[in-house]
Amino acid sequence: MDARVSEFFGSGNGTGSGSQGASFNNKPGSSLGSISKKASTKSKRAKARFSRSFKPSNNTPYLPPEAEEGNIEYKLKLINPTQYRFEHLATQMKWRLQEGRGEAVYQIGVEDNGMLVGLSEEDMRASLKTLHLLAEKIGADITILRQREVDYDSDVPRNIAEVLIRKVPDDQQFLDLRVAVLGNVDSGKSTLLGVLTQGELDNGRGRARLNLFRHLHEIQTGRTSSISFEILGFTSKGEVVNYSESRTAEEICESSSKMITFIDLAGHHKYLKTTIFGLTSYCPDFAMLVVSANTGIAGTTREHLGLAMALKVPIFIVISKVDLCTWATVERTVRQLERVLKQPGCNKVPMVVNSTDDAVTAAQQFALSPNITPIFTLSSVSGESLDLLKVFFNIIPPLSNSKEQEELMQQLTEFQVDEIYTVPEVGTVVGGTLYSGICREGDHLVVGPTESGQFHKLTVGSIQRNRSACRVLRAGQAATLALGNFDRSLLRKVRLLIF
Repeated sequence: MDARVSEFFGSGNGTGSGSQGASFNNKPGSSLGSISKKASTKSKRAKARFSRSFKPSNNTPYLPPEAEEGNIEYKLKLINPTQYRFEHLATQMKWRLQEGRGEAVYQIGVEDNGMLVGLSEEDMRASLKTLHLLAEKIGADITILRQREVDYDSDVPRNIAEVLIRKVPDDQQFLDLRVAVLGNVDSGKSTLLGVLTQGELDNGRGRARLNLFRHLHEIQTGRTSSISFEILGFTSKGEVVNYSESRTAEEICESSSKMITFIDLAGHHKYLKTTIFGLTSYCPDFAMLVVSANTGIAGTTREHLGLAMALKVPIFIVISKVDLCTWATVERTVRQLERVLKQPGCNKVPMVVNSTDDAVTAAQQFALSPNITPIFTLSSVSGESLDLLKVFFNIIPPLSNSKEQEELMQQLTEFQVDEIYTVPEVGTVVGGTLYSGICREGDHLVVGPTESGQFHKLTVGSIQRNRSACRVLRAGQAATLALGNFDRSLLRKVRLLIF
């Protein structure tokens, strides 16, 4: 990102909500393709007249030129479009949403070449009204992420706005991102997840983490030894949906258009094999490394950081327990992490998040560059800066675009089995991730190879994602498959292939 643009957008308080932000570092591109070309010559002439009336100075900040692909769209203004133009804009919005797998970001007051021209207050209101009508037409919701005044030493104040458009595609239930939670033992991983997913702060003695533990010895010791999953949902308007108000997992799935699935991994060194299994088997999109503010980098912190980097999983850092120590101690821990991240072999660019604007910018840059490493400082007891982390989770986009997803879905069906269960009145159930292809209820698959090298036929009875029924499973999604009376002894943690 250009330093001037970073300074312009990356600081201050801004107009923020908890929704996904755009990226100002999009790769350069030409004008939009067939579905997203500019509609009419008349519109271009109007834009040219508007641009001639604006005289940029030498300090005019630019964004990268608008890219043909991707979910980011630049619009100088959207004022009283004709019916034909309106239909074209709606089609263009559908294209951007498809590219972003249900999310798109519009920059209002920005030329196609990236120049931050800005609009008057009246024109901005009219443009946002048109954008709202477009989103309403296709069944999407809009949220203004940030609005800034462009300072060109002009008598007329000009503003630009960054707007999120979100609509869940018709062929899927919600957008799902998986986040692996790493960190040393007693760093506060399970407590943080309990606070995020339950909607209640911790009492300082680990009450929030009790619902995450699966075994009695975990409750007694307070240490995670197995892999557990928790979910955090967001509505199309960026509102948090969790287990508060006595919601069930099914209700969270039904109310959410975006879902964050947390994979809580063990921190103790003797459970390192379990942690590696979770990182390799469940294909997390991102990794969250939790570091205690009062102990800093200790125990398995370096090992977990190294594992995430070796597996090329984008990682961000959360410094917890800031309520237990002075701010000088927190600063020392931040500097310690910055030194480690900048070392040869890591080559990361740490970015400390202190405001909502920082959280939006961090999510934008984090998704584009694997070298950016956001750092949050928060407390699960006092709730300090927890909202910034929620904004970050809601803003962060998926790593793969619609084209890559489509290519995976065209391949042979391949499902990796990570867990095997026997459920009363259901039979054998396997849990895992669909690596490629599409899996439907009633599909005939073969499982193997067994220990003897054989493959066995089976039929998929039913599918569930996040404890909610699902008829179709697509590449990259995690789910459980009911296999009926299939002999469990023939199963092991391998892959199912289409038959």
